[in-house]
Amino acid sequence: MADREGPVGGDGLLALVEGDEGHAFGMRMFNSDGSEAETCLNGLRCTARLGFELLGLDRARVNLKTSSADVARADPVAPGVETILTRVGPVSTATRDVGLRIAAAEVVDAPIAELPSARSFTAVAMPNPHLVTFVERVDEGELVALGEWCEAAPMVLPARGNVSFVAQEDAETIFVRTFERGVGLTDSCGSAMAASTLSAVLTGRVAEARWVTVRNRGGLVRAMVERGDGGPVVSIAGNATFEADRVVECDPATGTLGAVETVRERRDEIAAWAGVLAAR
Repeated sequence: MADREGPVGGDGLLALVEGDEGHAFGMRMFNSDGSEAETCLNGLRCTARLGFELLGLDRARVNLKTSSADVARADPVAPGVETILTRVGPVSTATRDVGLRIAAAEVVDAPIAELPSARSFTAVAMPNPHLVTFVERVDEGELVALGEWCEAAPMVLPARGNVSFVAQEDAETIFVRTFERGVGLTDSCGSAMAASTLSAVLTGRVAEARWVTVRNRGGLVRAMVERGDGGPVVSIAGNATFEADRVVECDPATGTLGAVETVRERRDEIAAWAGVLAAR
C-alpha cells in the first residue's frame, strides 16, 4: 500500500485509531519500510481532518506513538484549501532524546565529530529524531549520502534519524529538503519542517513567536515556535488535502492488493492546492 508507484500510491500508512483517556482519537504511522514513526506532522493534519469529519469536531487532543498533540481547524492558507493547525511540544534538544550516542548533552549549530560530515547540525527530537543543518544551497547528492549513512543505523545513531538541509530565503522564509528515516528523499516531511523551524529559532535565524513560511518540494506551511513551561512548542498550519476516497482489499499474509475502487474524487480540493503550488 505504501508503494509510491503502486495502485494506492502512498509514502506510508496512516491509521486513525481510538484515543485513550483525554484524547478524542489517536494516530499511528508506518513508513514504507514497515517501521513505525513516533510522529508524522503532515500525516497528523490529514488524520486529524478525517477524525474531525467522522466525530463532528473542530479541535482535539490526539494520541501519537509516544506523545500527544493538539489539532484544530484553521483559516485556509488559500481559498478552498482545507487547513489544519497542529501544536506539538514541548520538544527536546537533549541528545539522549534524539538518540545520539555522544558525550554532548545537546547539539545546537555545532559539528558532530562522529558523523561523516563537517557541517554544523542542530539535533532535535519532535519526538522523532532530526538532524538539521543550514546550507547556502541544497546539494541533494550530499544529503542523500548522509541520509543513507544515518539510515544504516550507525553506532552513534542506532535508531536512525531524519536529515534536513535548510536554506534560508529571507527573515521569514526557509526552504527544507529532507532525507526521511524509513522513506528516503521526500518532497515533504512535517516533523522535519517543525524541527527546521525550531533550529532556525535556536540559531537566531528567524524570530521566536512569529509565523514563518516553510517551503519544500511538496508545498508550504506556516510555522511558529513558542516557549512553553516544559520547553519549546512548535505550531504548524498547513493543508490537509484529500484527493479521493477509495476502497481496496489487502491481504497482509501474502502482501497482495485487490482492485482499487474509487468512491469519490475530490477534484475541487486538488485544483485548489494545485493553484497554491502554481503561484509559488
